[in-house]
Amino acid sequence: MRKIVRIAGYLAAFAAVVIAGLYIYARMTMGAINFTTGEGKLDASLLGSRIKTPPGFSLGVYAPDIPGARLLRFTGAGDLLVAVPGQGKVMLVARDANGDKVGDGTRLLMDGLNGPNGLDFHDGYLYVAETDVIGRVPFDVSSGKLKGDYSRIVTGLPGGGNHWKKTLRFGPDGMMYVSMGSSCNVCIEKDPRRASMVRYQPDGTGETIIATGLRNSAGFDWRPADGMIYATDNGRDGLGDNFPPCELNRIEAGNFYGWPYLNGNNVIDPDMGDKAPKELLDRAVPPVHGFRAHNAPLGIEFVRGDAFPPDYRGAAIVALHGSWNRSEKDGYKVVSLHFDDDGAITERDLVWGFEVDDDVVGRPAEVTEGPDGAFYISDDYAGAVYRLAWGEAQRDVALPTSHEPVFDPATTLGSLDAAERASLAEAGQATFNRYGCRNCHNQAAPGRMTLAEVGTRYDIDGLSAFFEKPTAPMPIYPLSEDEKRALAVYLIGR
Repeated sequence: MRKIVRIAGYLAAFAAVVIAGLYIYARMTMGAINFTTGEGKLDASLLGSRIKTPPGFSLGVYAPDIPGARLLRFTGAGDLLVAVPGQGKVMLVARDANGDKVGDGTRLLMDGLNGPNGLDFHDGYLYVAETDVIGRVPFDVSSGKLKGDYSRIVTGLPGGGNHWKKTLRFGPDGMMYVSMGSSCNVCIEKDPRRASMVRYQPDGTGETIIATGLRNSAGFDWRPADGMIYATDNGRDGLGDNFPPCELNRIEAGNFYGWPYLNGNNVIDPDMGDKAPKELLDRAVPPVHGFRAHNAPLGIEFVRGDAFPPDYRGAAIVALHGSWNRSEKDGYKVVSLHFDDDGAITERDLVWGFEVDDDVVGRPAEVTEGPDGAFYISDDYAGAVYRLAWGEAQRDVALPTSHEPVFDPATTLGSLDAAERASLAEAGQATFNRYGCRNCHNQAAPGRMTLAEVGTRYDIDGLSAFFEKPTAPMPIYPLSEDEKRALAVYLIGR
């Protein structure tokens, strides 16, 4: 009897260790769970009354039906390039030649890339930041077509993990700047290029880390008023609804910006603070502005033109992607940051209403100023690019095709014979259970990412491809091609 009790005690202790380990892993890697990820569908009849802007501004849909749209970059001819990292594509939206405030069609420009996100032009080349490489290709501005071979000029970049997208921009100095996010929620990175900003010569040589401690600076731009880089940064997860703040940092070469040892205004991190080298703590630079916790600021661009009202000129426009891990959702809007003469920054709502009472219909991701002075906003949840203008009449926000299913699950699965479908579904369910997917996709839990209509948004190949580059915070699981296909069949057929 004593032996049984002793064994039971060992098992209880082992279980406690496992549970504690899982808690620490979740806290260090992901934090709390309240997902809003993937893609959604916008109700055209709802949006005209739901999405708001300040008086005098109007918002219209410039390009619908670009699922997973992220970084935006205009060509010299006025065409708009849209990176779609999850599909390995770069799309081109033809310039608005007829003046109806809508792009004149969308076509594929590049395909087969590995998580392309950062885009920029320099000396006749289109540069692309993939997950693990930087490439460039000669680009003909007048035709909007590639005119040569794509060459990868930087290889071996750290990929995978929580923040695998790279952002790339050329600075006023003609150098190429790339931000590389952390692999985790909070940890000590093995590769020093993670959670940093790195500078290169245009040919990809001369790699230099210029700033560190930047957990996930997905957007950055040079402020015309002072010539300095300002970068958004996403604060860590797992410390509650209201801490730490997300950040705007003024980047200077050689500076350390806190992560993973400090949060917000240099507050010691409860998990990593005791591991911090003293010299880093002593020289850590706090942010110049704090966003609300978990708002997830991504794209940023300063207003350079004169199409907006005078008090917006020189302001920064920032896309807040929105929280995925608060008990009540927050963010999901576009804001403007106004700089006072004394350096103080005031944040104002510019486009809002994508989230109301925990109901999400869109997630602003990136912003850019167009040649017409309007601002263009990508939404990777609704799969659209919006156009924000001042003093113009535009159509109310509406995606006339967005509420229609893209795929029919019955047709998708009808291509399989009954035995194959049953076998794949069984294997897919086993994978779903093995990785604990139900914990984040519980259909009955409010705020979780529903899978009920996944079959209307993806076919088998498309969903399999999504597993390779999922929307954060969903991690990349080590699935074989067969496992991805089986999981796709199971989810589409649920």
